[in-house]
Amino acid sequence: QVQLVESGGGLVQAGGSLRLSCATSVRTFSSYAMGWFRQAPGKEREFVAAISWRGSSTRYADSVKGRFTISRDNAKNTVYLQMNSLKPDDTAVYYCAAGPRAGTEENNFHSWGQGTQVTVSS
Repeated sequence: QVQLVESGGGLVQAGGSLRLSCATSVRTFSSYAMGWFRQAPGKEREFVAAISWRGSSTRYADSVKGRFTISRDNAKNTVYLQMNSLKPDDTAVYYCAAGPRAGTEENNFHSWGQGTQVTVSS
């Protein structure tokens, strides 16, 4: 298990931007693939983006492709999610996760953060 702490959520108008961060103190951070998921009210948690341990491979949900960018800084034990052109449909609690594979399914990840709220107003 890896302890993960998300930050950077908040309230933003449609069309605006936010950058989420997910930090951990574990030394083996660079050995984990990282992912971002989100859960909107009344909906199941869904995949947003994932990045391989080296950062050489990324994956995105179709709904965020071209607007969101996942990146990582292994020297800072941090993964980021840059969110641009935000829409009201992006409103959700965003979770970061760590695991062995940068896949789109939750079972690729064994450790989860507590989540950070992102609210996009129209």
